[in-house]
Amino acid sequence: MGARLGQHFLFDPRILNRIADAAALTPRDAVLEIGPGKGSLTAVLAARAASVTAIEKDPRLAAELATRFAGSNVRLVLGDALEVSWPPVSVVCGNIPYQITSPLLERALTPPRPRAIVFLVQREVALRLAAAPGSKAYGALSAGVQLVARVERLFSVRAGAFRPPPRVESAVVRLTPLATPVAATAAEEAATRVLIRAAFQRRRQQLQRSLREAFELPPSTVVGLLVAAGFNPAARAEELSPAQFVTLARALADA
Repeated sequence: MGARLGQHFLFDPRILNRIADAAALTPRDAVLEIGPGKGSLTAVLAARAASVTAIEKDPRLAAELATRFAGSNVRLVLGDALEVSWPPVSVVCGNIPYQITSPLLERALTPPRPRAIVFLVQREVALRLAAAPGSKAYGALSAGVQLVARVERLFSVRAGAFRPPPRVESAVVRLTPLATPVAATAAEEAATRVLIRAAFQRRRQQLQRSLREAFELPPSTVVGLLVAAGFNPAARAEELSPAQFVTLARALADA
């Protein structure tokens, strides 16, 4: 499976336990694991939580896991994690396939959100997720995730901790959904996400030009809107925090 589905199996016991520690599991927690592979992390999670639902795409591995965890608190689901239904859980974990990191993050952060999400991701993705406004790594992914969750880049994982070793460096991130999201409503959050994507598609442009082109507004309307909302028309997308994107989305809605 490794090469065919892009999975690299984490086997280092120290790292597996650190991931479980990051999830702060209790005997009452229901956990969803994405891509259990050979079940190394599954076993650690199952020992700490009330139940684990593990979604595995590879039929051969799923069959092996079903045999290994028969009669336990682990339930195996055969299928694509982007397509099958997810049960309500308190924690989502996984050594996730790097090529589908963004859609998995979006799925994990779709309400009802878990208490915590702990993912092993490519190091560059971890840097982008945790990046602050104004930094080189800050982009649409950073702003979109930070709109609804606090992001912590916890620790790096060496390539030698996997079999086969990946060609990239990895890191563990923890996402904690905000008790009070920055956007006041689901509709406002959706509008802010549209704005974030539009702004970062034109990352190097000034906001006034990005908004004019994305929303087909007259230049005078855009400049007036930005000034009234407290923004410099010459600012660029990477300078805005998630809260500022919400403010700008509200101004656009009233334009």
